[in-house]
Amino acid sequence: MITSEQRFKLKKFIEHLSKYRARHTELVSVYIPAGYDINKRIQQLIQEQGTATNIKSATTRKNVIDALERMVQHLRLYKQTPPNGLAVFSGNISGVEGKSDVEVWSIEPPVPLNIGMYRCDKQFILDPLKEMVEEKTSYGLLVIDRKEATIAELKGKRIIPLLKLKSAVPGKFKAGGQSAARFARVREGAAKDFYKKVADSMKAQFEDKDIKGIIVGGPGNTKKEFVDGDFLITDLKNKIIALKDLTYTNEFGLQVLVNKSEDILAQEDIVEEKKAMSQFLNLLAVEPGKVAYGIHEVRKYLEQGVVDQLLLSESLDEKLLDELDDIAQQFSTEVHIISTETPEGVQLKNLGGVAAILRYNTQG
Repeated sequence: MITSEQRFKLKKFIEHLSKYRARHTELVSVYIPAGYDINKRIQQLIQEQGTATNIKSATTRKNVIDALERMVQHLRLYKQTPPNGLAVFSGNISGVEGKSDVEVWSIEPPVPLNIGMYRCDKQFILDPLKEMVEEKTSYGLLVIDRKEATIAELKGKRIIPLLKLKSAVPGKFKAGGQSAARFARVREGAAKDFYKKVADSMKAQFEDKDIKGIIVGGPGNTKKEFVDGDFLITDLKNKIIALKDLTYTNEFGLQVLVNKSEDILAQEDIVEEKKAMSQFLNLLAVEPGKVAYGIHEVRKYLEQGVVDQLLLSESLDEKLLDELDDIAQQFSTEVHIISTETPEGVQLKNLGGVAAILRYNTQG
């Protein structure tokens, strides 16, 4: 499983290389799968240098040969292929025609590479890495009462509202002239029609998606009536993994539903981030000497080896993130990269983007 820190670093690496474009097919991308002999790949690249001498354009020929040479030199620094394989990229990134500025980058991916590749193109080939950072696990969310329902998807840390539905169920007070029994039948009939509409909408939204599970929230017995009734198709009904009591059935209700489903989402990044931020905020309120925030104060404690958990907003400058992460590694400090897509992440951003939970109370 990729940690939030690994996903963030890989994402930044991809974003950086995505900026580069060449006029001709001269940017070199090489993927070395886990377990593959790196010396064989070096020999293959040396052979490609010889093949590149046949390129008609003198400029393109020079840029490709230079990129391959830099890549070969770089790979010779490795005694063997790293455990998860290696992705290497090289090319002339100068924006000025005729000027040479050949750079080389490499990264050991957080999960094993199962693809081998050599490619020259106008841009670096990054799709194998992009697949690794994509949030593959998603959950369906439904908040429902007899008045309305909201359908959403939880993808990674993001709650993505998909559809909001209003019912035609009349209020609890009957109109004049109707018997109580008849009015009750009208209400029940309208409720069933609404449940069927919600079920059809869930089918349309989720049937073709790889949904790991569906969590349903709502007040009283409404959610149970919906789930137990013969409304949902079997495949979706079998994916319902939890029912949660809620008051709200709007977008705020979706956030409450996720918060109440931490037991279900325990392995997901969103919960780990929430736990770290909740611990920080609780300590800030009751034991402020056990936490720190702001770049200068946190850096001081970090360099002293006092920080147990470092909380960094993904909105921070990449250079600063790398710098603080490097210091953290020296002292076995646990690092959390906090998304700005959650309320807790927004709080951290407003605190300067840097916070820490300390190993002991510095005011005690």
